Amino acid sequence: MKKTVEIRPATQEDIPEITALFRATIPHVTSKHFSEKQMNVWASGADDIEAWEKRIQKLYFIVAQIDTNMVGFGYLKNGNFIEGLYVQKDYKRQGIGSKLLRIMESQAMMNDYDVLKSDINKTAIPFFDNRYFEVIKKHKKNYKGVIFENYLVEKNL
Repeated sequence: MKKTVEIRPATQEDIPEITALFRATIPHVTSKHFSEKQMNVWASGADDIEAWEKRIQKLYFIVAQIDTNMVGFGYLKNGNFIEGLYVQKDYKRQGIGSKLLRIMESQAMMNDYDVLKSDINKTAIPFFDNRYFEVIKKHKKNYKGVIFENYLVEKNL
């Protein structure tokens, strides 16, 4: 029997689980496209607790749960920019990312945005492509002195 995925707003109390999921997910979904150094630098973003506190406080930030286990999260910046979308590795390809994305799309539309955007890595292209996002621009991104190849994508709502 398939378990119910519940979506709810993130709280400050979720930060330990959010950062653990963030840190654990990166090497399992990106190892094909990233060096070990890139993965370590990216995962180190979990250590900036103050940044996570601000995201939860100021952004539209939601989490996905099955029973009491957090299985994913996503957040919107500036009302229509997907700043983060992560699903726990053991729950990939079960519709959780799609559910989080649909809710963020709805949130953007409720706030009168007609375009949803994100800045994604190569690993995420198939997911976003299958949900009608178009690659607008390929670019280099410097994060903590390490260069990443990213793609600006957008979708008309």
